[in-house]
Amino acid sequence: MATTQSPPLQQTPALRKIEISDLIDILGAGLRDFRAAPGYGLALAGLYVVAGWLIIALLYYFGLPYLAYPLAMGFALIAPFAGVGFYAVSEHLERGRPLRWATVFASVKKAASRDVRWMALVTGFALVIWMDIAAFLFFGLMGFNGFGPDFVEKLLTTPEGLAFVFLGNASGALIALAIFSISVISFPMLYDRDIDFVTAMVTSVRLVQENPVSMVVWCAIIGILTGLSLLSVFVGLLVVLPVIGHASWHLYRRAVPPPMNEA
Repeated sequence: MATTQSPPLQQTPALRKIEISDLIDILGAGLRDFRAAPGYGLALAGLYVVAGWLIIALLYYFGLPYLAYPLAMGFALIAPFAGVGFYAVSEHLERGRPLRWATVFASVKKAASRDVRWMALVTGFALVIWMDIAAFLFFGLMGFNGFGPDFVEKLLTTPEGLAFVFLGNASGALIALAIFSISVISFPMLYDRDIDFVTAMVTSVRLVQENPVSMVVWCAIIGILTGLSLLSVFVGLLVVLPVIGHASWHLYRRAVPPPMNEA
């Protein structure tokens, strides 16, 4: 009787050590890529900003403004997927290829045909879970009529409001840290290599485990820059998103040695 064998799991790539000093160089490389091709960065980030405005407007239209803040912070969960276009630009610059929209879109399309789409599903599902938790906490602590003209006063002066702020931010931080761990280099790796998304996630988690201090610092940098951008009603993302996106590509290239046939 014939038996079927499952395909062997792909071996996770080797990893280099990432120091905190490396993060400065990586951010500098991200800024250089943005300055080398600002039109691409602004255009790609602009789509992200407009989408954020539309979603926030819809929340207000449907009477769900209390979800605006958690959704805005949750945007950071799917930002790595939005960075695929920035990875394409950085790769073109790195390899000295002429930059054209057609070639950038072709690179993104090629990556989307691989497991990038499954990784996007994972992070998108995490965003949905985060929004469900935020809604559950709001209704559980503030009540179904918790939003009103005195919402901000209730939020900052009542035990229920302070509990919502604390628990909401704490649970959001835990989810963000988990998603950061599985996605910090998995998206650029899936863009660059034809590997399965589970191998990419495992490699990303290994990087965080082997470089806990520098990766926590990198996570904090992303969180702080994203938070400051939200204070500008997403406008700051026009610069922050391209720089972080390009820098994420350089983090991946520094952390993961190229395959033997490319070395």
